[in-house]
Amino acid sequence: MRWRSAAAIALALMPVAAARAQALACVVPDRIPVPRLEKNPRDEPVRTPPITGYKLAMSWSPQYCANARDPLGANDRFQCSGDAARFGWVLHGLWPETDNPAYPQWCRPARIVPQQVLRQHICQTPTPQLLQHEWAKHGTCMSPHPAAYFKAASMLFRAVRFPDMAALATKPQTAGGIRRAFAAVNPGVKESMIAVATDRKGWLSEVRLCLGPRMRPQACKSFQKGLPDRSPVRVRSIPRR
Repeated sequence: MRWRSAAAIALALMPVAAARAQALACVVPDRIPVPRLEKNPRDEPVRTPPITGYKLAMSWSPQYCANARDPLGANDRFQCSGDAARFGWVLHGLWPETDNPAYPQWCRPARIVPQQVLRQHICQTPTPQLLQHEWAKHGTCMSPHPAAYFKAASMLFRAVRFPDMAALATKPQTAGGIRRAFAAVNPGVKESMIAVATDRKGWLSEVRLCLGPRMRPQACKSFQKGLPDRSPVRVRSIPRR
């Protein structure tokens, strides 16, 4: 499919990651729980408009775990309290986009992601149910095969460089400052190509890279930009163990 070729082209054009903050430590568990099937909720209709771009969404794991209702529960244990795992940036997902907020979603029925595919990607997206959700909601709009979808997402994620998050956590930031920090370590990526999101209390939760139809970074559209540059942002440090 054309979008998979585009992912390979994008990877070749982006530098090899030098600051791999996403998995400080990760050992694939012997057993990965089988996720449950997901289908579109009533308030999220099936949408299949033409894909005109993509967005690579990356979550700051320390903040996700700080907000988790039950970090010791089955859903979040591996990411938030596992002895064999310690995470910084993790891959939320690769999302197909269009020229307005009505992006493609839930495009075809999704079967359970195969165990082999879960094992290959659990150290980048460390929640089996999130992998299933991303496949059902977004991946089915891009490929009939989960392995191909997650391979493309993984290629793009591995090409991203990450700034020194420990340094950013030492003082208050702004959304513009986070954009500048990412742009500074990713040649060819401009601040206008990066969206920043926080939780309700202003803690950094996600950074999203806007991509064009061939999966090369491009300026975010108005509805993709996230927080304005002057918005205050706090960055949570990675807990010591």
